[in-house]
Amino acid sequence: MTEVRDVVVIGGGQAGLAVGYFLRRAGVDFVVLDDQPGPGGAWRHCWDSLRLFSPAEYSPLPGWWMPRQPGEEFPTAEHVAGYLAAYEQRYDLPVRRPVRVRGVHDAGAWLAVQTDQGAWRARIVISATGTWGTPHLPSYPGQELFAGRQLHTTDYRSPQEFAGQRVVVVGGGNSAAQILAEVSTVAATTWVTRRAPRFMPDDVDGRVLFDVATQREAARRAGLPDNGGTRSLGDIVMLPAVRDARDRGVLRAEPMFGRLTEGGVGWDGVRELDCDAIIWCTGFRPDLGHLAPLGLEVDNGVVPTEGTRCLQEPRLHLLGYGDWTGWAAATLVGASRIAKTTAAAIAEELQRDEAAG
Repeated sequence: MTEVRDVVVIGGGQAGLAVGYFLRRAGVDFVVLDDQPGPGGAWRHCWDSLRLFSPAEYSPLPGWWMPRQPGEEFPTAEHVAGYLAAYEQRYDLPVRRPVRVRGVHDAGAWLAVQTDQGAWRARIVISATGTWGTPHLPSYPGQELFAGRQLHTTDYRSPQEFAGQRVVVVGGGNSAAQILAEVSTVAATTWVTRRAPRFMPDDVDGRVLFDVATQREAARRAGLPDNGGTRSLGDIVMLPAVRDARDRGVLRAEPMFGRLTEGGVGWDGVRELDCDAIIWCTGFRPDLGHLAPLGLEVDNGVVPTEGTRCLQEPRLHLLGYGDWTGWAAATLVGASRIAKTTAAAIAEELQRDEAAG
């Protein structure tokens, strides 16, 4: 049996919930399909100590501020997941789970959404699946020879499993710095990056980053020169644990190795380093496999859009993947702002279609 909705939202994380809030307010008939067994999106899978860059009051979804976490200035991933679960319930959002979307197809006047729990037809589909499901693991010579453990950010949970080991952490972003900071308290660590890491000033956190990103977007709309936005400040936010690692002398990065060996990693055919584990903090790609049946042209994981609307398939919107779907789109507050304009545009389009008969 095929169910019919005006809008099908694929993904029940922060972006999906934010747009659901505004669709509900606009009176749109919609459903959110989420492949997770419970609420919380990607936050339910993050490592134990992961924290937001901002206090709770600077990271809200629309309509309801995130409550403060007792004893914590920067909320943990567990707290954020709990907030998303409560948010979903508070606004009685129509989330179906677990429902895995197998493909979105062109069905004439409709888009057909095929899942493992049946099919839906929709006038408009919003893809909000994020990136956590598609971790990027680069390829290096000898990778299959390494006898130790290799894991991605998505597999990491806590430092205790590496106690007493020799660990190489790869990557020059926030995830690498945070994981390095805590693993280095129990293991001998080596940090490896493709380019020298850029640290933000100690007094910069998510509040400053949000203000800078807002100013950049305003300048862009006014046709003013690009000031670089948050990237002009650096790549790594100096959270307390990262500052502690700096004070312990841990934040010293080695150049990227060129190969893996059976016992570790090697540089320039000469220098080698033995290690027990390699943690690849090497980022993610947009999780867009369900859109393959539409035959969209994808450039390095990016689908050309105007705002969030797909240029090749105007009945499709992409929400929350990165700056190409709106500034700060992958953050809680950024996804909320973009969701508002997306939902308003969709509601207006549906009303025009209904008036036209």
